[in-house]
Amino acid sequence: MSKKRKNKFFTTLVFLAIVIVAGVYIYNQIYSKVNLKDKKYTFVFIKSQDTFDDLVNDLQSEGIIENTQAFKWMAEEMNLDENIHPGKYRITNGMTMRQIINLIKYNKQEKIKLTFNYQIHDLDEFVEYVDEKLELNDSELWDILKDDKKLDAMFKLDPDNCFALIVPGVYEVSWAIQPEDFFKLLMEKYMKVWTNSRVTQAKKLGFTVSEIITIASIVQSESSIESEQEKIAGVYINRLKKNMPLQADPTLKFANKKYADRRVYNIDKAVDSPYNTYKYRGLPPGPICLVSQQAIVATLNYNKHNYIYFCAKPSLNGYSDFSASYLEHQRFAAAYQRAMNKMGMSR
Repeated sequence: MSKKRKNKFFTTLVFLAIVIVAGVYIYNQIYSKVNLKDKKYTFVFIKSQDTFDDLVNDLQSEGIIENTQAFKWMAEEMNLDENIHPGKYRITNGMTMRQIINLIKYNKQEKIKLTFNYQIHDLDEFVEYVDEKLELNDSELWDILKDDKKLDAMFKLDPDNCFALIVPGVYEVSWAIQPEDFFKLLMEKYMKVWTNSRVTQAKKLGFTVSEIITIASIVQSESSIESEQEKIAGVYINRLKKNMPLQADPTLKFANKKYADRRVYNIDKAVDSPYNTYKYRGLPPGPICLVSQQAIVATLNYNKHNYIYFCAKPSLNGYSDFSASYLEHQRFAAAYQRAMNKMGMSR
């Protein structure tokens, strides 16, 4: 073999060796697996305004990828830079670059479960809870909640009672859901509960939707038993018709922020709040908690009776003793107080 051919052969071998080494290196980088050490998985949060470079930096800072150049090359080849979907993504130990790219490219994000229940008492608590769970921040939420025109345009709801818009339940949403989409979801749930027939039913009873929700929130706070809720709603509506103060203990607990208390005392009645229904007649300004559909239906279908008083039974079984006279009510109340004292329930 001539010297010239030997040099050419040697050059070819070197070139092939370089190609093979480079190929092996790239293959190892592309198919290298995420090593989260002692963790089974971690989460990556892609914000609404994040760029491709922001994503790469986040993946690197979280220790998910080591070779950013290899990741960028493959991501661009797979068009990830044009298909970034904001949200929350679960990266599991052992995933490859390709799997991570496909996860984000095809928007296989983890949904956030928001649980709205009676333990949320007002808009402040609602906003705080959502702010902790989602990318949405409190200022974005308040911008809509305090905008009368926007609320009216979007939801046709009295802005003074927009807390009534929120229907209890579990909502599954993207971590990066936009404010308008979030409120539209709330409205869809609201419309499923407040059908035209129920709105008409409320009007026939002489109440607005917001007023029924406010009554139902008090009723629900008194009992979780549907048959009891219907009777209790009847008591409060009787009081409203007679222009008597509601004297509802749950509103006192709300005004004093003593939500978990079982008992109220005279000192609790001194609070100067529009939610103090011992001090101010009529309904309080709005609901005192999120209201279940059951409590709403029970209030709309309240029992028509002549009771204007009720008190929990001494057995504390969830039922109440109802009475039309104050004298009879005092006897029931005394029996209940003795039972509470005997059980050592000071609060």
